[in-house]
Amino acid sequence: MCKIAEGTAGSRPPFLGEMMAPYIVVTNDDGVQAPGIAALAAAMRALGRVEIIAPATNQSASGHKKTLFQELPYFKAQTADGQSATAISGSPADCIALAALGLIDWAPDLVVSGINRGANLGQDVTYSGTVTAALEAAISGVPAVAFSLDKRDANATADYAESARVAAEIVRMVLVKKLPPLTILNVNIPSVERVKGIRLTRQGVRIYQDELERSETYCRIVGPEPSGVVDEEGTDLWAVHHGYASLTPIHLDMTAHRLLADIAAWDITV
Repeated sequence: MCKIAEGTAGSRPPFLGEMMAPYIVVTNDDGVQAPGIAALAAAMRALGRVEIIAPATNQSASGHKKTLFQELPYFKAQTADGQSATAISGSPADCIALAALGLIDWAPDLVVSGINRGANLGQDVTYSGTVTAALEAAISGVPAVAFSLDKRDANATADYAESARVAAEIVRMVLVKKLPPLTILNVNIPSVERVKGIRLTRQGVRIYQDELERSETYCRIVGPEPSGVVDEEGTDLWAVHHGYASLTPIHLDMTAHRLLADIAAWDITV
């Protein structure tokens, strides 16, 4: 369990006002007009200088897509509540890749991604544009945190008020404590008026219920929302299901280290 769990954020690290205000880049995958990014950016402005760079349109489930050798239009835009932003006609990872190459002021102290409309739990992280934008930041040497709200119909900025509060407290701590290289935090917040606290978690197991919709000319993946194994305490699924915000560290090294010795014993020869 995180130190700042159980219903209180605890004492805040006294860095604001004692050093130069941090520079925070905000992005998402729901698009620059989504209410979640407006709520997140507004919360970050209380912590430092903020720059917003986000997809021009919804890029949900775009994964870690990086566009190479193709033109990517960009333009000045505004969030739903009037904050200035740069909009990119590409993926969330494109937004951060272009930012790191100099499209906006770089390098920030932190990249924050979200607040996503819908949770990114378990294997969702491999599909999520929200999470992979944070991973792209880590590749560029900047620490990052991805935030998601477990509410698919969160269509107003007010729906994200509690998530934004949680995000501010976690970011406040990350700016002081820092993160190791190539590591991000994936944070999921339940759809509740007030979270019970924050739980440090591992990835749970999502159960996808995809169905094929087919006609003579097209196919489409449809189906109900994914479920998951929620009775495993210590997982992100369990935490969110029980009213806690889950905080899961994710590393870009996807090597299955425990399997290395087993495969070595196969004695493969060519």
